Amino acid sequence: MNQMKVGTIGSGVIVRSILDAIQATDGINLEAVYSRTEKSGRELANDYGVQKVYTEIEDLLNDPDINFIYVASPNNMHFRQAKLALEHGKNVICEKPMAPEKWQVEALVKLARSRNLMLIEAVPTAFLPNFAIVKQQLPKIGQIKLVMSNYSQYSSRYDKLLIGEVSNVFNPEFAGGCLQDINFYNVYLNVALFGKPQQAVYYPNLYHSSSQGPIDTSGIVLLNYDGFVSSCAGAKDTWGINFVQIEGEKGYIYIKDGSNGITEVRVVTKTSDETFNKQSNPDRWFYEIQKITELVNSGSPDVLDRNLETTIETIGVIETARKNAGIYFSGEKT
Repeated sequence: MNQMKVGTIGSGVIVRSILDAIQATDGINLEAVYSRTEKSGRELANDYGVQKVYTEIEDLLNDPDINFIYVASPNNMHFRQAKLALEHGKNVICEKPMAPEKWQVEALVKLARSRNLMLIEAVPTAFLPNFAIVKQQLPKIGQIKLVMSNYSQYSSRYDKLLIGEVSNVFNPEFAGGCLQDINFYNVYLNVALFGKPQQAVYYPNLYHSSSQGPIDTSGIVLLNYDGFVSSCAGAKDTWGINFVQIEGEKGYIYIKDGSNGITEVRVVTKTSDETFNKQSNPDRWFYEIQKITELVNSGSPDVLDRNLETTIETIGVIETARKNAGIYFSGEKT
């Protein structure tokens, strides 16, 4: 593929971060913008020098100049829109979580593979150069015994929630909640490094509204593996130091800025203390787009396809944990 030509669905903050990265990357460009309103779509398009603005999703998907659709709508719309794009013969990059339920992700993967199309979950973690370093250094610390992760980011929308204004990120009808958002990265990192856990239990702090069901504003997921346990703490109602620490019998690995940053990797054993960093750019989306574009245009999409197994298992772990904690989204069976 000589050039990735992208059409976007969504116009939020995350979209602009992705588009900034696209502008800085050769081999990929923004072709068109979709928004429900001409005004918001035109504002985004003008900021990034794009002429095409669609307010009907079918028009976007029928554009022959577009070969990739970037889905960055609310979580509950990911499955339907990604499926529609694949059915129209478009490759798809979908923001995490790709879908709220495991069966939905499996259906998207099956559809993409049957049509020889690429399906990519936009999780910066998987594409960060320092993530590869963590994987390479793991054997140095011996048998793992404990993993501790924290990703806390206070949300201004939490303040609104406290006065009764429920935004998408805290709304079960939109598949919101902290585990779907912030804590997703912690679970993803664990699954990417260690595979599927034997058990996952979620202990959330819940907000109960009068019109919607309970939603988690923060919480801890405990993942039980063979021989060790991992705790994943995530919060949108507090803030703190974001980190991951992997402790083994021979040493430990400390990941600065947590599972979605990995800005530095320190490896400490009884005989050594080393620090690694291959990320000179602080923008994690830059590395995500750079790596995706490299893999697509170099003819190596098999790496991206293998990442889907991590996506499937991560969604499965999160779905089971949240449902067992009593968190259900619109249309799900309780």
